[in-house]
Amino acid sequence: MLCQICNNKDATIHLTEITDGARSEMHICEQCAAEQGIAVKSHIPINELLSSLLAVQPSDDELSDPSEQQAACPICGFTLDQFRKEGVLGCPNDYEVFEKSLRPLVEKAHNGQTAHCGKLPSRTSLDTKKQIELLGLRRQLEAAVQNEDYELAAKLRDKIGESEK
Repeated sequence: MLCQICNNKDATIHLTEITDGARSEMHICEQCAAEQGIAVKSHIPINELLSSLLAVQPSDDELSDPSEQQAACPICGFTLDQFRKEGVLGCPNDYEVFEKSLRPLVEKAHNGQTAHCGKLPSRTSLDTKKQIELLGLRRQLEAAVQNEDYELAAKLRDKIGESEK
């Protein structure tokens, strides 16, 4: 893919911006990025990348579930105090061990969402994709019923019925 600015060099930097639900992408070369004032690092350590993406240093109030304050992960021995200092977790099991304290942080970082809502791998089977779509429709249906939007709920119910056939 060629740079969208100079149309000469290969684009090695891919920027994605989502504004008001509209997604725009820009593919540029390193030279044009430098000219545009876009800082480029060719190799970013994974912990630095994750820290900059989260950009959330939890406060004591946010990590204040008393039952988890003294808890340590039985697999890696990680504690919430270490999470406060380092900004990263020790192992995947930490999400379950510290769920009560981490849930508000995840919701804050993802605009209230706690379930993955991104893309599926291209190798995902059609059956799995259909199941995931049905799960999403059921969640929407549940939300519509809770909000007493029965017209939308009826449409979603019908859509679920068609998908299950």
